[in-house]
Amino acid sequence: MNSHELFHTLHQLSRHLTNKLNEALKPFGLYSAQWSVIFVLKTKGSLTQKELCEYLFVEAPPMTRTIQRLVKQGYVIQAKGTDKREKHIQLTEGALKEFPKWESAVFKINQSLLKHLPEESQNQLTELQSTWLRQLL
Repeated sequence: MNSHELFHTLHQLSRHLTNKLNEALKPFGLYSAQWSVIFVLKTKGSLTQKELCEYLFVEAPPMTRTIQRLVKQGYVIQAKGTDKREKHIQLTEGALKEFPKWESAVFKINQSLLKHLPEESQNQLTELQSTWLRQLL
C-alpha cells in the first residue's frame, strides 16, 4: 500500500467511525469529541487542559470549546491549579452518574462496527493499533 492509500483509507475510516459514534451519542446530547474528554477523565482522573490536548492530539481552541460545552452541560468542572493560569478539568457527580449509559451506547456501536470481523481479527486489530500508537509516541 502506498502512503496515499494509507492516509486516504485511515481518513475515510476515521470519519465513518466518528459519524457512527456521534449517532450513538446524539440521544444523550454528546458528540465524539466530548466523549473523548469524558472517557479520558474517567480513566485517568483530573487533568489540565494542556494534558488533555497532548493526550488527545487536539489543539487548544477546539479543546477549550469542548470543555466549555461540557461545563455548560454540567459534566465537568474547572478547578484551579497551583498556577493561576492552570485549570484542572474533572468530571462532576452528574457525569459519573450518566457515564454507564454513555459507555453502554459506545460499547454497542463498537460491537456493531466490529461484528463482521472474526474475534481473532478484532484482537489483531486492537494489538496493531496499540503497537503503532506506542511507536508514534
